[in-house]
Amino acid sequence: MSWTGLSTAFGLGIVYFIASIPAATAAGAGVWWAALAAGMGYVAGGAAVLVAGAPLRAWLVRKLRIPVEKDETKLVWKIWRRGGLLGLCLLAPVTIGPQATAVIALAVGEKGPRIAGAIALGVMPWCVVFAVLVSFGVKLAN
Repeated sequence: MSWTGLSTAFGLGIVYFIASIPAATAAGAGVWWAALAAGMGYVAGGAAVLVAGAPLRAWLVRKLRIPVEKDETKLVWKIWRRGGLLGLCLLAPVTIGPQATAVIALAVGEKGPRIAGAIALGVMPWCVVFAVLVSFGVKLAN
């Protein structure tokens, strides 16, 4: 177990989940430990938005151009309409990430603990999928 690899997975899990597991294994972490650390980092990224408050959320909306007004033509809102919070959180690791997910869920009135739980549930299958792909040598990121 490499602490460098695990900290890489955690840190990248916050900002760029798809690359976190391959980068951690390249830094010497085991695949499953890397998947666990990446998942924890991903959840921490969403939780930071929930805890930080309105100024950070407003900055993220501006910086990431997050569509917080309901617009049925946007993919995020189509996902929300069909799958709700869990549907959004299941697709977020490969689309919009935990920060945007938390902002959107808060914008529609979901509660913080429910959002954090859904973000954690949504990243689990992707941790398993990416860990299996990395263990088979599939290249996930450039």
